[in-house]
Amino acid sequence: MAKTIVSFLFCLALALAGALQPARAGEAHKTFTIGISQFPSTMHPDFDDMVAKTLVLSTALRPMTVHDAAWRPICMLCVEIPSYENGLAKDETYKDGKETKPGIAATYTLKPDLFWGDGTPVTTKDILFAWEIGKNPKSGVGNGEFFAKDIRTIEAKDDRTFTIHFSKRQCSFAQIDDFYPLPAHLEKKIFEKDPASYMRRTLYATAPATAGLYFGPYVVSKLDQGAAITLARNPYWKGEKPAFDKVVFRTIENSAALSAALLAGDIDYIAGELGLTLDEAISFEKRLNRTKPGQFKTIYKPGLTYEHIDLNLDQPPFDDVTVRQALMYAMNRKALNDQMFDGRQPIALSDVNPLDTVYAGDVTQYPYDPQKAGALLDAAGWKMKPDGFRYGKDGQKLSITLSTTAGNKSRELIEQAIQADWRAVGIDVSISNQPARVLFGDTMRKRSFRGGVMYAWLSSPQNIPKTTLYSTMIPTEANNYAGQNYTGYNNPVMDKIIDDMEVVCEKDKNLALWHDLQEIYATDLPALPLYYRANSYFIPVWLHGLVPTGHMNPSTLWIENWSASP
Repeated sequence: MAKTIVSFLFCLALALAGALQPARAGEAHKTFTIGISQFPSTMHPDFDDMVAKTLVLSTALRPMTVHDAAWRPICMLCVEIPSYENGLAKDETYKDGKETKPGIAATYTLKPDLFWGDGTPVTTKDILFAWEIGKNPKSGVGNGEFFAKDIRTIEAKDDRTFTIHFSKRQCSFAQIDDFYPLPAHLEKKIFEKDPASYMRRTLYATAPATAGLYFGPYVVSKLDQGAAITLARNPYWKGEKPAFDKVVFRTIENSAALSAALLAGDIDYIAGELGLTLDEAISFEKRLNRTKPGQFKTIYKPGLTYEHIDLNLDQPPFDDVTVRQALMYAMNRKALNDQMFDGRQPIALSDVNPLDTVYAGDVTQYPYDPQKAGALLDAAGWKMKPDGFRYGKDGQKLSITLSTTAGNKSRELIEQAIQADWRAVGIDVSISNQPARVLFGDTMRKRSFRGGVMYAWLSSPQNIPKTTLYSTMIPTEANNYAGQNYTGYNNPVMDKIIDDMEVVCEKDKNLALWHDLQEIYATDLPALPLYYRANSYFIPVWLHGLVPTGHMNPSTLWIENWSASP
């Protein structure tokens, strides 16, 4: 029945495409509509890290520093990145009780003419307020460790210049990609009333169309929960004037419907960062070229996207590494890659991508071997019974629930393939999917999942995975569910490696630490690696200036550089 409905919708979309296209051309591209497959769970930059949120917010907010499309670290909001060479970074020492410790003082100056959407200047008051939120243990900020421990204090010199005093001498201290100014004039009173409930009471959640929450080229003007987010030009933006009067992010969670919407002219562009998966894109490109010849250009951009399955390591059977290794051997990932992705998405060995300069390819690997998977499950005490399922010593069946983002056709097909692979070695697998805004809201943040959850991490180059692997980054009620270590992985050896990676800057020694991290990841399997993903961009030929980055800083960070032909 579902296939029939999708087919009908697709045919209807084709029929309407010709009628709708002239109307869009007549609008002279005043409104640019972007199709995305997920809806953000919040608009606050510090909570619930989602690609959907970053993609939308990048048109309206900017972090202090980012990596550009050439993977170079650059300032977005500051005049210059601090370094020892330019004199903006200096070593210092400080007293921690009776102990003297080494630190770094790094000075940043905000670019001139930054204004919130209500005309209020962006100043160091907003920097200090953002730090106040980030370091408060009750706030539940995703990367609270950075604000609370890496930063010792922040000193405002004037309205534009401030110095961060770091608590240790880190290799990449100047990159503060997680640091967004926040509007103190609107949010400070709300936060101070009750930091623990701020996440729910912030204007970003209760009144996200408040213009003063944003300082980018656009501000959020309307939010239709679960459906669309409309942004209008920020009248106080002093940078390059953006080409469009309005930008609309329309959420279409069903990938077939997303493709149909582009063909019908209901959307102008499918976001490469959050649109079609590679298998869908390969098929859709042929259809698009046949039905809309010469109207779109397609870009396939390999990037630092890591598809995997998170497991709740506090729950049996996932607390047993032998079972986790068995699950890896039982998955035929090569067949998945060959059949679904034409062999174009490399099988993942760990959470580090081959495109990254710190990638190690000589770590423990898990080729498809169901016999070995069965032997490992036997060793772990899960014995096969005549009914074809495995049972533990207590007679409990080995059952796993597998979840992912509902409506993502590719992931749903992968789930079914993994279900069949695991069923072949005696594991009972059920599938229970959720909308992305729910899955990446309370389900993951509060670690309420009990089985495996398939999704992707998108990272920046040489990004130390502290928020996902460090033991203190496990979300708990005590820390108001801060951190991204959703699996609950806790390994003192991994913690030590991560600590050392931050301060051991000699290239060879640093690379050795990266190798150790990847080997431990491949052996311990805090998550099950699937593959490294490429993104597909279907760009209308009249749109210019959109440059895919291949990492976590999306193309929309430079939306003011986009232009449209008549």
